[in-house]
Formats: sequence, C-alpha cells, structure tokens
Amino acid sequence: MATSTPVKKGLPAETVVKEGYKQTELGVIPEDWGDRVFKSLYSESSRNGIYKTAEFQGRGTRIVNMGEMFGFEFISDQEMSRVELTKKELVLSGLQDGDLLFGRRSVVPAGAGKCSIVVSLQEPLTFESSIIRVRLNSEEANPLYYYYFFASQTGRTLISTIVSGTNIKGIRASELKELIIPLPTKTEQSAIATVLSDTDALIESLDKLIAKKKAIKQGAMQQLLTGKKRLPGFSGEWEVKKLGDFLDYEQPTAYLVTDTEYNDNNSTPVLTAGKSFFLGYTNEEHGIFNKLPVIIFDDFTTAVQFVDFPFKAKSSAMKMLLPKNEKINLRFIYEIMLQIKFPLGDHKRHWIGEYQHLEISVPATYKEQIAIATVLSDMDSEIEKLEQKRDKYAMLKQGMMQVLLTGKIRLV
Repeated sequence: MATSTPVKKGLPAETVVKEGYKQTELGVIPEDWGDRVFKSLYSESSRNGIYKTAEFQGRGTRIVNMGEMFGFEFISDQEMSRVELTKKELVLSGLQDGDLLFGRRSVVPAGAGKCSIVVSLQEPLTFESSIIRVRLNSEEANPLYYYYFFASQTGRTLISTIVSGTNIKGIRASELKELIIPLPTKTEQSAIATVLSDTDALIESLDKLIAKKKAIKQGAMQQLLTGKKRLPGFSGEWEVKKLGDFLDYEQPTAYLVTDTEYNDNNSTPVLTAGKSFFLGYTNEEHGIFNKLPVIIFDDFTTAVQFVDFPFKAKSSAMKMLLPKNEKINLRFIYEIMLQIKFPLGDHKRHWIGEYQHLEISVPATYKEQIAIATVLSDMDSEIEKLEQKRDKYAMLKQGMMQVLLTGKIRLV
C-alpha cells in the first residue's frame, strides 16, 4: 500500500488508502494514474483575453465574454458580441476546438475560475480580457476530460485554493498552471469524457423537448383561454367579467411560520414571497393552510402560483386567492392570470386589490372551464415529468463525475 504524503492546495487527505490507490497532493487516485503540474500538459503558454475600446466593438469577430462563460458550458456557435481585430490579434487571441476557458476575474464569486470548453467552431472566435485560455497537448490530454474535471466538485475545490480578491474574485494564470491535476491514460480520459458527454447530450435533448412542450402549451393557452379555439362539445359566446368577481383572498397572518429552522427532513412545506415561492420545510404542525387548491399572489413581484398541498407561509406579501363559489374552477382562473401582464421591475408593491377590476373573458359554462383547465394541467404534468427526468439525469451525471474523475470507478 502506498504511504501517505502531505496534501497541499487545501485538498483533504484520506486516512485509509485502499489497495490499488495512492495518496497524492491531489488526493487519493489510482496507482496507475499520474499526478502532474497542469502546465506540463500545455501545448503553449496560457493567455489572457483581448481588450478593445468601444470604437472597435459591434462588428467583426465574435468574442466570448463572461456572460457566455456563465451561460454556456460548451462555447460554440452561440450569438455573441463582436469586435474588430487585426490579423495579428486574431492569430494571438483566436480560439480553436478544445481550448479551455477559465474565468480570470468576476464580481460573482462563482465566476472566478469557472471553466468552459470551445467546441465545433464554424467561424473565428476570440475572448475578452477577463478570461484565461488554456490549450492542451492533445498527445497526452483530452480537453473534454479536463473540462469535466474542472467542472466537477473536485476541480472546483482545487480551483478555490487559488481564488483571491475581496469585491472582485479572481485567479491568476501563474497559479492556475501550478495546480496538481490527475493524469489517467489518454484512453481512460477519452472513455470518461465520452460517458459524461453522452449524458450531457441526453440532458440537452430533454431540455429541447421541454422547451418544445412549453412552446406548445403557450400556444394552446393563447388559443383556449381567449376562446379562439373551442374544445369539442362547446360553443356559445364567452362572458366578460371582472377578476374580482371570481376571487376572494386571505391575508397569510394565521399561517405564518414562526420556526426559522428549515430542514429537508421535516414535513411541512414553507412558501415565501418571490418568483420561486418554495423556501423549504418546517416541523411546525399547527396553523397549516389547507383550503386547497389556492392561488398565491405575491405583492412584491406580482407573480402567481397554483398550490394544491398544505403549507405554511413565510411572508405577509403572499395573498391566498380562493374561488368565491363552487362554480369557479380555480385552475382555469390561474391560467388566465398567467396571461395578465402584471407590472414588474418598477420597485413598487402592487396589491391584489389593484387588479380586481381587470376584465377577463370566461366560458359561460363551468364545464368548459374544467375542460380547458384539464387540458392545460395535463400539459403541465407532462412537462413536469420531463423536467424530473432531466433533473434525475443531471444528478446522475454529478454522481458519475465524482466517481469517474477521481478513479473510484474505472472504465478501462
């Protein structure tokens, strides 16, 4: 069994090293893996991006900014800003497939050292001064493997050892190149990269399907909720009424949570003001709101949410909207409210009472309300199942990264 050695760069050492593994500055890795200084895999020196004044911007070569670094793991043919470069500048600061990009400085801590990879370029591309380019020697290193390594928890922990700064966080290329990184064989690197890339492709395909289903639902809402399209068996004119004719509302005072200790192991959901609404769980068993279903309206963001499970409230800005009588389908009214362009971003608090006078068109029969709400609810259920499937694969990928990139599970 390999003897333990001191661990540098802030990475934890394991007290017990299994047979076939060794303790290194990186941590415990397979005995047949190397542990190398990152710069030893460079094909050329790393380079900071280019800075151009405003007069050169808006035309020419696409340029990767920190916005793309946050928005995309794989930098390819996305729409980007453009900058005018000389031929010499493009030679020095151009990007090519397999280049690794690291956030050099960022006002957001997560941006410092964030890694993206350039793939499948169709036209010239450069990068801005807040980004470091690393180009690896393809004979020893598979760039996709090292992208996944630096995107993993192990890689992010390693990067965190060189992050510095107070208001603006950042890393230095001089410290990045000195990091100790794992070096499996090129064959094993490629095998790991392929498995993770295939999982990413599956997740991407689900994202595209979810986006398609959401677009279909949006189109259905515009048709069904305006009466432009009628479901089979329904006819006749719709009625124009005020939103306030359908809804009563309650203040959440009686249902406010008093225990600020939230724990996923507890059983009562806690909702708060804000677009996400969901805050966590509490162990409180008294004062639970259970007049369900209910629409929650947030005074601060004017967002609405349909809720069909018992919960506790965290904010007085939440209003519980309930049907005035049993001939009102709350899900239908919720779908109508999603179409209302409530004011946003004006930094004012908007009370639900301001919207009670808004006129909406509704079917003359309760049955048609139910039929439309059912169609849209079924679409939401289908989207939710796809999102759960996507999230399951995303969690699976994270688990795979932890075991494959550390050699705990071997593919070759």
